[in-house]
Amino acid sequence: MEALQEFVDNFTYIGVFAVLLLGSLGVPIPEEMPIIAAAVLSHEGIVRWWIALPACLLGVLSGDVVLYWVGLHWGEQVLNWRIVRLVLTPLREQWLKAAYRRHVLKTVVTARHVTGLRAAAFLMAGIARVPFWKFLVADAGAAILGVPLVFGLAYFFTDQIKAIAADVHQVERWLGLAVLLALAAILTVGVWRWNRRLGQERLDDEDPAAGHSPRP
Repeated sequence: MEALQEFVDNFTYIGVFAVLLLGSLGVPIPEEMPIIAAAVLSHEGIVRWWIALPACLLGVLSGDVVLYWVGLHWGEQVLNWRIVRLVLTPLREQWLKAAYRRHVLKTVVTARHVTGLRAAAFLMAGIARVPFWKFLVADAGAAILGVPLVFGLAYFFTDQIKAIAADVHQVERWLGLAVLLALAAILTVGVWRWNRRLGQERLDDEDPAAGHSPRP
């Protein structure tokens, strides 16, 4: 959150647009983070909200349209691209094809809120030749409802967000300690099981029923 806010602070509206564009193209950036950063900066007077909010909407939708256009223009040829197969696996391909045949609008709206599925779904929309107007209506409709809602909540609750951010480092320390304890427990159990297995193998070797004579 701090890194995103610093980037947006340095590049203002272009930064908001660029981060959201990358996120919509498949880079693992949660859509809400740059929107929240833009809203906080708007609340602080660093950027103007009536420019930042349209920049958020434009950044969100531009990447979606690019993915749709790529799928529409190159069709199933893109399925041979290794980078595409990272997000659009054969299983996802079949599932999305079936979903678009049943409910285009519902599939687009659902996919845009699922990180990791969004890029694959919008690329598949172009490949499947979903009518552009249907795609745009569903995607823009969901964005027009969702983006201003997140922006508005972050704008009016900036003080609470700052308080949460101030405690992030303390939370990270506790999480780090918990991870170390969990790793230590896993290692201890693994060593115990390994020693137990070795002990059982020794007993099996000495067992008369296994065809060995007992030791004197």
